[in-house]
Amino acid sequence: MRVDRTSAPADGEHHTGAQVVSAHVTGVGTALPRAFDQQAVWDGYFREHFGGSRVAERIFRSVAVSRRHAVVSPLDEDLSGTSTDARMRRYEEFAPGLGHAAATAAIESAGLTPADVGQLTVVSCTGYTAPGLDTLLAASLDLPDRARRLLVGHMGCYAALPALAATADFVVAHQRPAVLLCVELTSLHLQPPTREVQQVVSHALFSDAAAAIVLRPGDAPGGLELLGTTSHTDATTRDHMTWRITDHGFRMDLSPHVPEVLGKHVGTEVEDLLAEHGLVPSDVRGWAVHPGGPRILATVERELDLPAAALEHSRHVLREHGNCSSATVLLVLDRLLSRGGLRPGDPVVAMAFGPGLTLCAALLRVT
Repeated sequence: MRVDRTSAPADGEHHTGAQVVSAHVTGVGTALPRAFDQQAVWDGYFREHFGGSRVAERIFRSVAVSRRHAVVSPLDEDLSGTSTDARMRRYEEFAPGLGHAAATAAIESAGLTPADVGQLTVVSCTGYTAPGLDTLLAASLDLPDRARRLLVGHMGCYAALPALAATADFVVAHQRPAVLLCVELTSLHLQPPTREVQQVVSHALFSDAAAAIVLRPGDAPGGLELLGTTSHTDATTRDHMTWRITDHGFRMDLSPHVPEVLGKHVGTEVEDLLAEHGLVPSDVRGWAVHPGGPRILATVERELDLPAAALEHSRHVLREHGNCSSATVLLVLDRLLSRGGLRPGDPVVAMAFGPGLTLCAALLRVT
């Protein structure tokens, strides 16, 4: 996020122009629980859970996921009949440690210490507790007592990007570093047996992860300057993707029309964001697109006329980690920064989608 600050000249001085103050991503950290094989979890649990449905088996094989991660694997423990209260206790058991590991790695990656952090922003839609995860992590990370905290909940898969914008606002306004952390434990929300296709899709896709980034004022080699963000919500399709609290955890419902709706908006939203900075999609050298599923990636690729290799990092994350809700786009960004062959000045677009239906995007530039 860039802000032009102009100071009034002192008597006898000439105005020398605006000072541009920016927020930069300078560190990334991730933490993943134990992995399990997609075929093994189908054979060992979901085949029976979905009543031997051949449709369900085809879905598990078609979502382009090879491995996922879980704090509680269904191969070890069946949570499908467990109360929401019990699941929230498991969230309190697992989320703080996973979040602490990711945030610590990000702070160290940025060359900072916890004492440098002015704000901790925590994103999660898979659990609730009070004091919140932000409070628990501020204590375990040993952040300053006066460090600000922001908790973003129940926005779903796109939440990392509005949280990024809000965290950047703090960094620019206060000239202090901040940490943005996403922690999602979707494995805690295994639903009772069903043959509903929407439930099969969500159980075939979703996974657990924590991912964090550090934003700080000023430039840093190899970092990313945040230039701008955009968001579009099509409220006429708000029933296409829902995440509801039930007596047996949180239930995800996904319409097969989600890629079609996103396809109507992604081109205009991204092109308008880029045009504000004199760019077009072909200028972008890095794409960190949330891999909500293979059809969503194919839609983005088609609507933006991207080359086949443009979304390889998104597809890798989907294949190796599944859909980890809000943390996923940060996992893609981490891989893009470490393996994307980016050079100073290269534009990067991060993009995610979720309930609403909502599309969020951010434009960044390699420093």
